[in-house]
Amino acid sequence: MEEPKHRIRARHTDSTVVVHQAYPPEIGLPAAREGRFPAAWKRDRMTWIKPSFLWMMYRCGWGAKEGQEVVLAVEITREGFEWALEHACLSHYERGLHTDRAAWKRQLQRAPARVQWDPERDVHLRPLAHRSLQLGLAGEAARRYADEWTVSVTDTTALAHEIHGHVRGGDLEAARRLLPRELPYPVPEGLLDHLRP
Repeated sequence: MEEPKHRIRARHTDSTVVVHQAYPPEIGLPAAREGRFPAAWKRDRMTWIKPSFLWMMYRCGWGAKEGQEVVLAVEITREGFEWALEHACLSHYERGLHTDRAAWKRQLQRAPARVQWDPERDVHLRPLAHRSLQLGLAGEAARRYADEWTVSVTDTTALAHEIHGHVRGGDLEAARRLLPRELPYPVPEGLLDHLRP
């Protein structure tokens, strides 16, 4: 069955969804140890969360990029995730979806969250034809994410390194077996209408 171009795929339960981020050790290690983001985590900056593990691996180079050495799986409430989507704006102007470019810019400035749809990745981190959600959180959304929505924080750096080792060694079957099982997210009716180009 062909994958739709824009669809959220994630690990999720009835009440939570897992997103991925990567941080320097001084942020990532305390977050994983305490199960919440430390005071040093800047709540006034935009932070990008990614339901796709492989897209995170593409972004952080399997946890090898400077400042992104600690790979985290952050379990957040579905209520919070869906609030962010409901209040988000597409990060780029889309004719037909937005009235005009000026209206889109006004919406983007007011929105506490923004959405990008970037090519999903395979185990070699090559782009695929379908897209993966990146959700940027700022202001109220970033504060809620850190202090209200977060249920648990798990350090998945060792998993990232193990999968990468199998990919480098050519054992793609072993690599795929270890990947987090991401399934289509059951989006409530109409929730993404303002976010799908």
